Amino acid sequence: MLDRFNREITYLRVSVTDRCNLRCVYCMPEEGIPLKNHKDILSFDEIVEVCKAGIDSGINKIRITGGEPLVRKGIVSLTESIAKLPGLKDLSMTTNGILLDQFAQRLKDAGLMRVNISLDTLDPDEYRQITRGGEITDVIKGIVAAQKAGLEPVKINSVIFDKDSDSMKEGLKDFANKMGLQVRFISRMNLETGDFSVVEGGTGGDCKICNRLRLTANGYIKPCLFSDREFSVRELGAIEAIMKAVEFKPEKGVSCMHGNFYNIGG
Repeated sequence: MLDRFNREITYLRVSVTDRCNLRCVYCMPEEGIPLKNHKDILSFDEIVEVCKAGIDSGINKIRITGGEPLVRKGIVSLTESIAKLPGLKDLSMTTNGILLDQFAQRLKDAGLMRVNISLDTLDPDEYRQITRGGEITDVIKGIVAAQKAGLEPVKINSVIFDKDSDSMKEGLKDFANKMGLQVRFISRMNLETGDFSVVEGGTGGDCKICNRLRLTANGYIKPCLFSDREFSVRELGAIEAIMKAVEFKPEKGVSCMHGNFYNIGG
């Protein structure tokens, strides 16, 4: 699929839930979020249908996201169903790693290929502060479990809060080198003001080569994280919603006034 700017669209990020077991300061309010009605969240069958339609249309890479995808009941079964779709070349997941120790081997057996794990600091107290209560030891266990299961390369996603972060970045780089991980630094984004930049160590945020669409947990295809356009797979059907999203994918991100990181998938 080519959009209006001759970018080949091959990547679908699939948010399977807007719920999370952490309350990271840059992502979710401390009090949590109003829970969506169960009927508003896509079923597994609907998610697989959208993934199949995407692959039939030219998608070959899918990333499972949230919220936190591992809190969605039956996530291993869903992963297996997506992994079996003919034509899919790359199936990955972004997770905070808190539950990964319990799921890593089962996800690998189900067909997941690799994981990105969110980790913004190596200091346990600072980690609790950023995540509002998370324990970094759980994440480390998840990293080790992912490596043991063969979910590699294991990548670390680290949000940068300010420009005075060189020591934190160096610490994470050293940690990644010692553990055999890859690390990517993501400047803190703001959906409403359109503040974002190219990911250090990755390709995210580089609009001229953006090849991705996003499926929200409640069934909308978004052409861009920083756009309010979205197309309902339930109203239009999966293929039509995908085609509309490709047609209206903007040249570059501007802002998103009607979405949040926890329900778009970041």
